[in-house]
Amino acid sequence: MILEIRAVPPFEKNGFVLGCDATREAVIIDPGDEVQMLLDVVRARGLRVKHILLTHGHVDHVSGVARAKHEVDAPIYLHRGDLPLYENAVAFGEFFGIAVEPPPPVDLFYDDGHESLAFGRFEIQVHHTPGHCPGGVCLQVGPAGADGKQLFVGDTLFAGSIGRTDLPGGDYPTLMRSIRRVLFAFGDDAEVYPGHGPKTTIGHERATNPFLKGV
Repeated sequence: MILEIRAVPPFEKNGFVLGCDATREAVIIDPGDEVQMLLDVVRARGLRVKHILLTHGHVDHVSGVARAKHEVDAPIYLHRGDLPLYENAVAFGEFFGIAVEPPPPVDLFYDDGHESLAFGRFEIQVHHTPGHCPGGVCLQVGPAGADGKQLFVGDTLFAGSIGRTDLPGGDYPTLMRSIRRVLFAFGDDAEVYPGHGPKTTIGHERATNPFLKGV
């Protein structure tokens, strides 16, 4: 599988392009301020984007959605629980002192039956992981018909840390429940690609993350 990651200041938020080597079909995950870099990857690799997938609606994860939609004209997916965050991205951007192009309407909601998506020979299973925000999701990716071991978790879990719960819609007990019941269930060998920072594994975080002691 093709996997490209890009991040830029001020948020250093990870945006992803995933592609199928055989079919050249692809998805973009969380296009933010690094969106032009993601689109450059799509063009350089000769990919056809089937879906624009959002792990949640915070402004740093959606600030590039408008440009991505304009360039690739693929449907935008979000969990309905984060629609208020998504629709207020411009105001949140102003709070941080950045200009955000208004994101276009969401095309499809995961929680309306779109919990399984495909690109080429790969499949994405969508798992609701609230806590950092009401509509956070984990995107589990793997070959079609297999248990995916690559997890794109947004801001639920980081290498050595966990997502904030002091933002609107955040809730600490809910976040810990999502990590314990959803993410830990994928097994220690599952790879974790967070919304910020380096990749890690479930096993490494279970054993070393100071926020997860006793979870």
